[in-house]
Amino acid sequence: MARYIIKRILLAIPVLIGATFLVFTILFFTPSDPARMILGSSATEEAIEAMNEELGINDPFFVRYFNYMKGLVQGDMGRSYRNNSSVSETIAGRLGNTLILASAGMLFAIIIGIPVGILSAVKQYSKIDNATMFITLFLTAVPTFWYALILVIIFALKLHWLPASGMGVGLVPLLKSLILPTITLGSGYAAMIARTTRSSVLEVIRQDYIDTARAKGVSEKTVIWKHMLKNALIPIVTVVGLNFGSLLGGSVLTETIFSWPGVGRYVVDSISYRDTNAVLGSVVTLTILFTIVNLAVDIIYALIDPRIKSQYAVKRRKKHAQSENAV
Repeated sequence: MARYIIKRILLAIPVLIGATFLVFTILFFTPSDPARMILGSSATEEAIEAMNEELGINDPFFVRYFNYMKGLVQGDMGRSYRNNSSVSETIAGRLGNTLILASAGMLFAIIIGIPVGILSAVKQYSKIDNATMFITLFLTAVPTFWYALILVIIFALKLHWLPASGMGVGLVPLLKSLILPTITLGSGYAAMIARTTRSSVLEVIRQDYIDTARAKGVSEKTVIWKHMLKNALIPIVTVVGLNFGSLLGGSVLTETIFSWPGVGRYVVDSISYRDTNAVLGSVVTLTILFTIVNLAVDIIYALIDPRIKSQYAVKRRKKHAQSENAV
């Protein structure tokens, strides 16, 4: 197991480097003038040129990339061109808020999606199944901004039950401010999880061991939750893992609509001001989180399905045997 985890970690390193290089390249060729942003529109050309030299803007591409990666390894993402604040410290202060919102959205999606998917599979072709599939298709297709605005109009402006924006301070205000963005963020993913769960359970429900368990008199509840769901987990874990990674990066729109002080809103504000250091730092952070989530999914695969570990062990033994034969 330890070898498998180490291998997955080592494979994640080039992914992180490649993603960082791609984002850096895009922002490098994006028109921006950080020196003028810092000094103001009234600054002279000599002052702007001197500031560009100080910031390293005039350095060649690979020199700037090397310097950035050198700082990134040390935890330094540079300083914001807008207010000269540390990008690393700003992101660290906002990252927890993004994790709270993404975790709440995924928890909502799992709690709703998995039971609905199982119910739909067990009641295949029934009215419940048809209604469930229609609702999940609707939630998958509906635009996030439209859905969020409808929720705000109903529950914040009309009924005055929940706050329309912001992040509450304290447990109860925090939970109340979480409800609308959580529903907005998690509904579409709940629909995806429900449809994936339904498909996965339908594949398992036709297996012989399910019929055998029922013939032995095992209760339907045990059959569903112990035999069906356990063997249908791999596709579900895949969807949950990938969607959680998407939630971390895809909460930009939700954070903007609900004025949630997370990394996503920081990205939007930084793009508006063409603050390339802040944009790059935010995107790199979200990329690292997405890669970590994918790594965690790979490890969970091995814990759920022992065949993955055994397949890796078999490949390793074959490779070792081939090397010995070659000698």
